[in-house]
Amino acid sequence: MARKRQLVVFLPSDSDEPGAPNQSLGTEGEFIASLAPFNTAPDGSPMRTVGTQILHGPGIAIEYADGQDEITQAILTVVDQDVAWPVLVRLCRSLGWKMQDIESGQVFG
Repeated sequence: MARKRQLVVFLPSDSDEPGAPNQSLGTEGEFIASLAPFNTAPDGSPMRTVGTQILHGPGIAIEYADGQDEITQAILTVVDQDVAWPVLVRLCRSLGWKMQDIESGQVFG
């Protein structure tokens, strides 16, 4: 039986402070550049014209809303947990980001 895909949201590390405005993960270019060292990038297909963009990495797919000045969150689909989690832990430590499980509300990082 196939494992259920896990949905996680990337958040800036200081976004859980009560009353704090949403902090940024960076501009779209900064966001993509931040993920590049973790082998995560667009797949080379034409960029969508409206809505969301998807980045692919080891065992993951990251979707974010485009057309914004700053990216404040991105939804991450864990496709292969064995491959994805070591990369995600390193990514969060290096970039100072957190992850929140959409179903449980549990925060990692």
